[in-house]
Amino acid sequence: MNRRHFLAGSAGALAGLTLPAALAATAPAATALPRAMAGQTGVTTLNGRSLGYRMRDGVKEFHLIAEPVRQEVAPGMVAQFWGYNGGSPGPTIEAVEGDRVRIFVTNRLPEHTTIHWHGLLLPAGMDGVGGLTQPQIKPGETYIYEFTLTRAGTFMYHPHADEMVQMAQGMMGMFIVHPRQKGLRAVDRDYLLMLASYKIDPGTLRPDASEMLDFNLWTFNSRTFPAIQNMVARTGERVRIRVANLTMTNHPIHLHGVHFKVTGTDGGWIPEAAQWPEVTADVAVGQIRVIEFIADAPGDWAFHCHKSHHTMGPMGHGLPNLLGVDQRAATQRIERLFPGQHYMAMGSEGMAEMQDMAAMGDMMPLPANTLPMMTGEGPFGPIEMGGMFTLLKVRDDLAPGDYRDPGWYRHPPGTVAHPATGNDFETLPR
Repeated sequence: MNRRHFLAGSAGALAGLTLPAALAATAPAATALPRAMAGQTGVTTLNGRSLGYRMRDGVKEFHLIAEPVRQEVAPGMVAQFWGYNGGSPGPTIEAVEGDRVRIFVTNRLPEHTTIHWHGLLLPAGMDGVGGLTQPQIKPGETYIYEFTLTRAGTFMYHPHADEMVQMAQGMMGMFIVHPRQKGLRAVDRDYLLMLASYKIDPGTLRPDASEMLDFNLWTFNSRTFPAIQNMVARTGERVRIRVANLTMTNHPIHLHGVHFKVTGTDGGWIPEAAQWPEVTADVAVGQIRVIEFIADAPGDWAFHCHKSHHTMGPMGHGLPNLLGVDQRAATQRIERLFPGQHYMAMGSEGMAEMQDMAAMGDMMPLPANTLPMMTGEGPFGPIEMGGMFTLLKVRDDLAPGDYRDPGWYRHPPGTVAHPATGNDFETLPR
């Protein structure tokens, strides 16, 4: 045992902070979470869920399990993440301002871990920084975090132990504290998503934690479009979307069809007089932005990162620029080298052909365990997206509390862009 491990183990034992493994048996089993919390609308985590809890002597008890997770990123690709309670991100914790919470954290990873409660105000010894505020949670151990929630807002949880690896493997989750006052900051729909990026080479399963710049998967809640769930709303409803960023770059998140206001950050709610209107909110590394709006325009509206390569699937970045290059002669020579095989040159006229390749299926198979760069079919043809992209579907006839996908929007006659006919447009000034 080296000095570092000896001192860490001794400090934990002397302080009485390490807990016997048997304590895991006293952690709460998940129970159903009500859709409303103290009169507030419960959050909807895209492709996820909220964590159940039990009440014991007036304290809400939760159980988080840090463990390896095998999860589908999108149909055709799975990844071996590290996460919580069977998923990445982990389940959303919901509670109410003023609640006393007790959170059991069991470590089933191959190395030690901790949990930091990002943005929450609590005693220093509950802050979850391994070696600084607590001993590390060793594999097989269960620790208890206990504190009172002193303010409402949108917060995160993630490790503060071997952070580069553990967060790069998908260890993250959200912590929502609803206002105690009934009806305060009330909305009709409350959505939540986390931005995460991964470098998973074709044919592999595990994210490459040492990669700093060349990520190839940009995800909402560790899924890529079109596997990301859509958001829905009834016309006229007030909608909140909470966006947290634990990638290694900023993301300008853009919503079509409405003007929204930025109403909160991971530091708390923004006073109404200080809120500002946007259609794009930049979410920097380690930040949370909360946006709110009235869904007053029926339709299918895009919601996405405005960095264009973040709405693409996996792609290599070491290719030559072939835009405008005539590849016909090279294509013939390559096909002679591989008789009976189909070769498709791309890039001379843009990359929209990537969607055609994806549609060919067995004729143009992808490498094992990866995704096409562009994908997704809409009512008018290929959507040509991937990564951080989903939809907000607003409908007049959607029932309050109904979260089912209503299908594609039926546009009223005369409201869809269409090809020009006749010669009238030719006389327009240029």
